[in-house]
Amino acid sequence: MFDVIDVVGLGDGGLEELPARSRTLIRSARVLVGGRRHLDLVPNVPGQQRHTWPSPLVKGLPVLLAELGLTATYPVPPASGRTPAGESRGGVVALASGDPLRSGIGSTLVRMLGADHVRIHPWLSSDTLARARMGWSAEECEVLTVVGRSVEQLRAHLDPGARLVVLCSDGLTPARVAALLVGEGCGESALTAWWHLGGVAEGSRRAPAYRWGENPTPDLVVVCVEVEAVQARRRAALGTAPGLPEAAYDSDGQLTKRDARASALAHLRPHRGGVLWDLGAGTGTVGLEWARAAAGATTLAVERRPDRAGRIRSNASRLGVPDRVEVLEADVLEAVSVDRPGPDAVFIGGGLTLELLAAAWVRLVPGGRLVAHAVTLEGEQVLVAAWRQHGGDLTRLAVEHAEPLGRLTGWRPARPIVQWSACKEAP
Repeated sequence: MFDVIDVVGLGDGGLEELPARSRTLIRSARVLVGGRRHLDLVPNVPGQQRHTWPSPLVKGLPVLLAELGLTATYPVPPASGRTPAGESRGGVVALASGDPLRSGIGSTLVRMLGADHVRIHPWLSSDTLARARMGWSAEECEVLTVVGRSVEQLRAHLDPGARLVVLCSDGLTPARVAALLVGEGCGESALTAWWHLGGVAEGSRRAPAYRWGENPTPDLVVVCVEVEAVQARRRAALGTAPGLPEAAYDSDGQLTKRDARASALAHLRPHRGGVLWDLGAGTGTVGLEWARAAAGATTLAVERRPDRAGRIRSNASRLGVPDRVEVLEADVLEAVSVDRPGPDAVFIGGGLTLELLAAAWVRLVPGGRLVAHAVTLEGEQVLVAAWRQHGGDLTRLAVEHAEPLGRLTGWRPARPIVQWSACKEAP
């Protein structure tokens, strides 16, 4: 049985480029675990057990860890971080790429075993090496991963002059990135692909997106993107501020209009990693803008009509958040009753009833925020009752837009919206 697993980052240059401590950990390990490529970079050690990661990883990893005697029930290592006598030798060592906590196995092991049972020994990550080759500082770049994810998420990051470092699934990914840029009207953006960084097979290719073509690069590739500023401005980069124009969405007209949407999101206050339930989502505008507004923010959009649910999924791809918006085709009241962790925020845009509002309030986590809109007298009565019971803010939003009136111009009022917003205090 082992108290701790050491996770050692490895580069394409293999064992000899690592610091002495990392080399010692690998050579002295009783059990070495890693992908086939990583294991092949390390010379065989007599008597050392070697295991490759199971496939599928999520299902098979707990079984492998249990076989190796690793669980989250061991004593906490000393606070000094020093290795107790006897633990640095003959232990379990896992191999990872570069920084094990950069979209790597290190993050998975910490989640499963707890940080006290995983020691991370990072090496240079591929994005660090790519930035070094490009001469880009960390402060001026954004690192994105499309490993196991859709390249469509890049749409949310195509700001004028943006510098993106994209971690790729394989050698086909650079061409997909280039095609997306061309499709978004940013074809003159510069792409530089780097593969096998730090190894003897390191190579690169640079071209504007419109000239990239479909030929794959070698695998183990990172793409650096310089978004062409003039084209991105002409594209009217949407940014992350709430209140996108209605034209940004494919809609059947069932959507929260821009001014009311901006107000709703201002009260919901999107935050990093926050979870929103968008109930009666319609086009999904509030939930989509929640996901765009903060890093790691996610949305569960509940919409019972299949056509509208499909439209939400399409809009999520168009706006660069396909992996952060889950669409559930269900009745809103049934969805609220499903056994899942409660949300940080709730928006009710359709199907408002006293029963739904009460059920959503129960599921909301302490400190969470709820915003609901009503356009009918019956819905308004529901919100007035909620305001009297829970407090918060009750607001009537009336917006008028200038439109032609004969040969002149006049104001055309939109349908007023009653908005209730409240924060659920801790019990």
